[in-house]
Amino acid sequence: MLAYYVHHFSPYLIRFSGQWGIRYYGLAYVLGFAAFYFGHRILFRKGWSRLNADEAADLLTWLVAGVLIGGRLAYCLLYDGEHTLQDPLSIIAFWRDGGISGMASHGGFIGVVVAVALYARRHQHSFWEVMDNIVTVTSIGFFLGRLANFINGELWGRPSQVPWAVIFPQAPLVDGQMVPRHPSQLYEAVLEGLLPFVVIWFLRGKKLPAGACSLIFVALYAAARIVAESFREPDAQIGYYWGCVTQGQILSALFLVAIAILYVVKFRRKTSP
Repeated sequence: MLAYYVHHFSPYLIRFSGQWGIRYYGLAYVLGFAAFYFGHRILFRKGWSRLNADEAADLLTWLVAGVLIGGRLAYCLLYDGEHTLQDPLSIIAFWRDGGISGMASHGGFIGVVVAVALYARRHQHSFWEVMDNIVTVTSIGFFLGRLANFINGELWGRPSQVPWAVIFPQAPLVDGQMVPRHPSQLYEAVLEGLLPFVVIWFLRGKKLPAGACSLIFVALYAAARIVAESFREPDAQIGYYWGCVTQGQILSALFLVAIAILYVVKFRRKTSP
């Protein structure tokens, strides 16, 4: 019998009183946005981006709005729809239970696309060039976010007896007992964060057409999410579709279809003179 690790981390870096304090989840967002800003300055010095420091800071404001609005709305509508309809104020009720924790990464993606489209149109920049710069450094935020999920002891994996399995006390009991589970948050940190970061950073040096890195990044994320969800326990309020598929896998599959269509439209269609 193995002595499995029992998760015991506090979600707070610093706890002031009650449910108020600096949470690792919120800190992950702050550090992720900071990584984008300073990473973008590196891209500018390397000649990969045309946006200077002031323009990058302006873009960051748009991205923060896109991620927070898109991610929160998507979670409330797709993962917590019944509760949201009963209590619409819960979408923005950050003062309850120590803050808002429900965010959906797929909605964050859509929010970013909308924000970049508005930003590029307003400042006369190429949408695809801006997106390529964003995906080059944004994986750091995904990596930190998944680490924060692990520290919070949330989004745990399915029951498993692999040597590195973790017992999450907050997870549902199985036959009245706590059981070891896959640390799926760490799988996602690697597959959705580190892997795309390495691949996209490598591809940026290959002088691909504008937009290619953006499409590859989203395809990598969607594929990684489908794989990682195979080890992750589905949301309790949703469960499985058809007995084996999670909502995250369905949304990721739709992203792959959208990327395939965009690829054909952007790179494969024949243009008239």
